[in-house]
Amino acid sequence: MSEKTVSDSAEKAAPKFDWITGRSSCSLPNVFKTLRLQVEEDVKTRNALRPDNSPYEFSVAESNDGFAVLLKAKDVQRSVVFSLAEHAISVRDGLGSSMFDVTLTFDDEGKCRLNVNAEERDFWQVRRMALEELMFRGL
Repeated sequence: MSEKTVSDSAEKAAPKFDWITGRSSCSLPNVFKTLRLQVEEDVKTRNALRPDNSPYEFSVAESNDGFAVLLKAKDVQRSVVFSLAEHAISVRDGLGSSMFDVTLTFDDEGKCRLNVNAEERDFWQVRRMALEELMFRGL
């Protein structure tokens, strides 16, 4: 079998990967939009798990360059703010202190990877890192 035939048959057998569309979807604005939709679902789920007549509630609100997850209780209002920056998604506490930044990598397998502190994270892990303390500690 000639080398041309081997490469021709290998090319036909391998699925064609549309890296342009994959890379385009791995942009900060697209990932930010996905993250926001998932956070909104997390807030709905967390509110549904509250006991009846709970003195606290979670909500999502617009902020200057992103959105915030708010905890409203009788004497407390705390938040976590997600912002879209030029080179990262910034996650800050309600006082404006940085919690962490999320950067993106489009890897050799064609997957969009989220990176926090030089470690790969799934979407749910980023959401947990940002919201676990707000949603589960001190209630």
